[in-house]
Amino acid sequence: MGRHRGKHTEEPAERGRRRGRGGAIAALAAASAIVIVIAAAGVYMFGKGDGCGGSDLTLDIAVSPELGPALGDVADDFNAEEHTVDGDCVRASVREIDSANVAFGITGAGATMGETESDVWIPDSSMWTRIVQGQAGDAVVTETGTSVARTPLVVAERADLAEADDAPTTWMDVVPTDAPGEEDGRTVRVVDPARSSSGLGTLHLLHGALEGTDADADTFNASMTAALQSLHRGASADEEAAFLALSGGGESASPVMVMSEQAVWRYNSVHGDAPARAGYPDEGTYYLDYPYIVRSEDSAITRAAEMFRTAVRSESAADRLLAEGFRGPEGERDPSVLTEEAGFLPEPRDELSSPSESSIEDLIRSWNQLKMDSRVLTIVDISGSMLAEVPGTGLTRMQVAGAASAEGLQMFSDSSELGLWEFSTNVNGDLHHQEIAPVRELQATDGSGNEHRDVLASALQNLEPLPQGDTALYETYLAAYQEMSRTYRPDRTNVILMLTDGDDDNPGGMELDELLSQLDSLSSPSRPIPIITIAFGPDVRNLEPLQEIAAATGGAAYMTEDPTEIGDIFLQAFSLRIADTEDDRD
Repeated sequence: MGRHRGKHTEEPAERGRRRGRGGAIAALAAASAIVIVIAAAGVYMFGKGDGCGGSDLTLDIAVSPELGPALGDVADDFNAEEHTVDGDCVRASVREIDSANVAFGITGAGATMGETESDVWIPDSSMWTRIVQGQAGDAVVTETGTSVARTPLVVAERADLAEADDAPTTWMDVVPTDAPGEEDGRTVRVVDPARSSSGLGTLHLLHGALEGTDADADTFNASMTAALQSLHRGASADEEAAFLALSGGGESASPVMVMSEQAVWRYNSVHGDAPARAGYPDEGTYYLDYPYIVRSEDSAITRAAEMFRTAVRSESAADRLLAEGFRGPEGERDPSVLTEEAGFLPEPRDELSSPSESSIEDLIRSWNQLKMDSRVLTIVDISGSMLAEVPGTGLTRMQVAGAASAEGLQMFSDSSELGLWEFSTNVNGDLHHQEIAPVRELQATDGSGNEHRDVLASALQNLEPLPQGDTALYETYLAAYQEMSRTYRPDRTNVILMLTDGDDDNPGGMELDELLSQLDSLSSPSRPIPIITIAFGPDVRNLEPLQEIAAATGGAAYMTEDPTEIGDIFLQAFSLRIADTEDDRD
């Protein structure tokens, strides 16, 4: 049109007026055509360009709940920018959902609640990705290499109760690894590692710390068992319960908690009356890394997911995440959020290596095996030799064994089932054993309102040896195995625990070969009942028969001349489940 205007020559007015009506009609027609062309072009441009005029393509994004506030805002900005894929307007929809819930929804390995499907998944840790890849290899779980946010695991204590001199400086300081009754009294809590990456990360850090001690396998397994037992007693079902415990609700003393640095900030934001301080073990820590995972192979969805991945990597998104207590990829923080006054370090601790897929499987298996409630029949020798004094203690073997066994009760949860027999020869008519307390839950009460745990502790402390009694060991093993087979509980770990200070000594009684034959006919791989024997004192001269019995039942046999070591042996005995985990992996 400019070119035509350049060639135009002005005509007389009259001629111009004569052509005005026709020219106007022509001009109107031309203008209409232009409008139509522009309108059509506009529809094309808005459909294919940056504007939204077509149908919606919803990008479903499941995120760990603590990411919800920041990424919800990022999604709002993203949607306002009107991104499109193939003419469809991309709408990012952020849902807060527990990471374990999504992982179990993919693998089917645990209970889930709500909708666990999504196009994009941002769990709190790459550990969940490894779990999914290990248990559901055909699942679509595409790693993008993007870490949306980062936060280290720390040790949290109530600020008003924490003592600077008592702050743990290593991960070994955090969790007790001693025998029952020897712990330092600190209550340590984690969120259940089977459903929490902070809990699972704690197990990984502790496992690595114990490996660094170069302890032999038995010592390592015993220490790890003690730590797991301690953590089991203080495990919280979820973060809400952990926050309640940290605030002091329902507990006589505030516990030490392992949680993420960002979780400490969130706790403090709603518990200003009982704030927590974060402790940072010197040797480094594990970081939650919030990986950006794509769960679709659909072309349109994957392109939309890539657009949103760009959005979460933007400077504005980074600022929002820092404002929510997270750290950036280089450890940077918002000093007005993670303040030094609240105990947060300006520079983060070194990052320790993350667990491998096999390590994760082993840790979860160990936790779940020890988590499974035990069902234990404890049998204590009351033969005459138990009256002998233990050198240097002023106590009899019976008293030392009873006290050690009572301390061993601390290893078991309230819902575990335990019973007690005593044995010698002819302690109950012709029987060589007698039931002192039936196998019941430790939290159960008797007719007088006494808890079963207290009944057992009292009975163990008051066992009386028979001065003339011998040791009918083999008959008692068989009777116990028959009883535990008859009352077997498949939902529990069924165990026979024998404490004796001598070899089998019952003239005319059952021989070892007969016992082994009987055990073979009674045992079943699907209903294991391991026999664990702790033999103590100088009168035990032959451990081999006890080892054969242990081998026949999948148990173990231990021997020590010092009955005061029974507590440590308890740990070794019940660390069998950890050893079995390692053997299974090998």
